[in-house]
Amino acid sequence: MTLSVLLNSASNTSLNYLPIVIQLVVAIGFVAFMMSVTHLLGPKRRTSDKLANFESGIESVGNARQPMAIKYFLVAILFVLFDVEVIFFYPYAVNFKALGKEGFLAVLMFVTFFLVGFIYIRKRGALDWEE
Repeated sequence: MTLSVLLNSASNTSLNYLPIVIQLVVAIGFVAFMMSVTHLLGPKRRTSDKLANFESGIESVGNARQPMAIKYFLVAILFVLFDVEVIFFYPYAVNFKALGKEGFLAVLMFVTFFLVGFIYIRKRGALDWEE
């Protein structure tokens, strides 16, 4: 029995997953190899300038442990929440003809929930920056 016959058989055997396992091993091996090569061949000069923290071209000032306004985190979480909700529009956009009226009503209900949540957030003052 050849490998192609085994892979094309109707039964679900562990041999059917062999290409995925091979691809996973090759990918992990490639990453490990490249990290090893860059570690071995890369420059090793550790100066105080290279070891200093650097972010967006601005030198660090003060303690990183000082308290920060929760508004920044709230806006970031709200952005992620609403951004992920928008992603759910893609399947509807691809299949809007096939979904018909029921699909349109489902998307309309989804948008309604989305807008109700946004209005609630606005009324609670989550996006107001004045303190």
